[in-house]
Amino acid sequence: MSKITIEIQLQTLPNNPGVYQFYDSTDKILYVGKAKNLKKRVSSYFTKNHEYGKTRVMVKKIVRIEHIVVPTESDALLLENNLIKKYRPRYNVLLKDDKTYPWICIKNERFPRIFPTRKLIKDGSEYFGPYTSMKTVRTLLDLIKSVYPLRTCNYDLSEEKIKAGKYKVCLEYHLGNCKGPCIGEQTAEEYERQISDIRGIIKGNFKSSLHYFKGQMKALAAEMKFEEAQQIKDKIEVLESYQVRSTIVNPKINNVDVFSIISDEAFAYVNFLQLSHGSIVGSHTVEIKKKLEERDEDLLQLAIVEIRDRFKSESKEIYLPFEVIVEPHLKVTVPQLGDKKKILDLSKRNAKFFRQERFKQIMITDPDRHTKRIMAQMKIDIRLSEEPRHIECFDNSNIQGSNPVAACVVFKDGKPSKKEYRHYNIKTVDGPDDFASMEEVVYRRYKRLLTEEQPLPQLIVIDGGKGQLSSALKSLDVLGLRGKIAIIGIAKRLEEIYFPEDPIPLYLDKKSESLKIIQQLRNEAHRFGINFHRNKRSKAAINSELEGIEGIGEKTAEDLLKAFRSVKRIKEASLENLAETVGMAKAKKIFETFH
Repeated sequence: MSKITIEIQLQTLPNNPGVYQFYDSTDKILYVGKAKNLKKRVSSYFTKNHEYGKTRVMVKKIVRIEHIVVPTESDALLLENNLIKKYRPRYNVLLKDDKTYPWICIKNERFPRIFPTRKLIKDGSEYFGPYTSMKTVRTLLDLIKSVYPLRTCNYDLSEEKIKAGKYKVCLEYHLGNCKGPCIGEQTAEEYERQISDIRGIIKGNFKSSLHYFKGQMKALAAEMKFEEAQQIKDKIEVLESYQVRSTIVNPKINNVDVFSIISDEAFAYVNFLQLSHGSIVGSHTVEIKKKLEERDEDLLQLAIVEIRDRFKSESKEIYLPFEVIVEPHLKVTVPQLGDKKKILDLSKRNAKFFRQERFKQIMITDPDRHTKRIMAQMKIDIRLSEEPRHIECFDNSNIQGSNPVAACVVFKDGKPSKKEYRHYNIKTVDGPDDFASMEEVVYRRYKRLLTEEQPLPQLIVIDGGKGQLSSALKSLDVLGLRGKIAIIGIAKRLEEIYFPEDPIPLYLDKKSESLKIIQQLRNEAHRFGINFHRNKRSKAAINSELEGIEGIGEKTAEDLLKAFRSVKRIKEASLENLAETVGMAKAKKIFETFH
């Protein structure tokens, strides 16, 4: 495959939030940035006239772009921070300091304190976050403290010291902000129940707390305390709109390698996410060409060894979508729920995006490979004996039996071959009979191909269900083509695909490329047939209007339409102009009819 240029990479970037990385010719990282829309943001570097000379110099050095897709913009901000701290790219000036994002800590102690922090200490305490705004943290802590009275002192509240009466209550107790656990007025069990509720609030379960605040807000408004009610309302709005947890950083997930795999009949795509100290610090996707019909398990097993060696990973734990045999010292986790599963899903999502971009790039740089892959997939999906390089699709068009027509469209290598499209006027059927019309047109099409010794298609697609498919089969039987050409019917309602003599339809995945090509064929046949049908009805209506004039027949009507192009122009024409086409006698009759 030819080298992927920057221009092609820009065309195939996704319109999703994520982080992008620019590399120079020595494979050194130049810049890390975040984007709400990766395609728009990255493309802007190459289309704008940049104000700063430093940016212009950087853009000239870019030879490769990598990116990581994430669920939200806030996730992109956090991931950008992690990657800048790890790689310290030359052209990043923001976030290069050691600033870290705030967390909420529930201290590992008796009667735990709850407070904001920027440092994660491994002492058994619980950390929630990170948060992109300290304002949100303070609002959340204010909410918690207003609902639950908590201690703020740093005393060692052991059972022995409390019983010995070592402490006295402080001002917080007298203000009603603390229930006095230091003097034994609040039990450890009651306090722990509060902490359990607070964990729910921090994780996003605000239901009971919001109910409490809304009640408080209404009570304050009823007492005419509007300023205080507004403050409560502001807190409610912040809490309702805030997305509490991030899939990008989790302090409980530490020094882990995450692998996922997506594959088709020819290639597999393995994504690797590297987590260090609870943060994603790297992402890489590799494309593996299948030589035989290798299983995903075997390909992933090989990829894990190669990627870990390439990135010199020393992680002792790996997350995988399924069990594979790895080195004995590695712990394998197959997540089913929670944050670990979210990280694995994020890896899988990046593998899918990489695969989609690869397809788009191949369509631009190597269309033959793209076609071969799609044809091979269609052969498998539709249970064919050979690749459907030549496909023909039939559709009938009539309205209440008037002007019945049919259309045949032809696709070669998955693309329309418009010069081979054909229209058919239905000759042997009276009234609206789709089944008989389908039988006639299929017979006429393949009778002619056989007579002229033209190549036959590998697949025929009939727009319709079992009835239309059976009618088409009758014609193939008469011509001796049953079994020589594969034939299917596609019903519009649920996109069921019917096979001859099989009552159970096939349902292809809605995102399947095979289904998309069949739908494109069906839609193209419908469009082509409808246009022909409309033109025929329109011409019939025009001809009938002209032929309704005494002495004007079909031939004269056609001559007039050729000369004037429309009935409107015939109506507006002068007697002399009409006479030039049909002679003075007929011209007088036409002129007098319309005037």
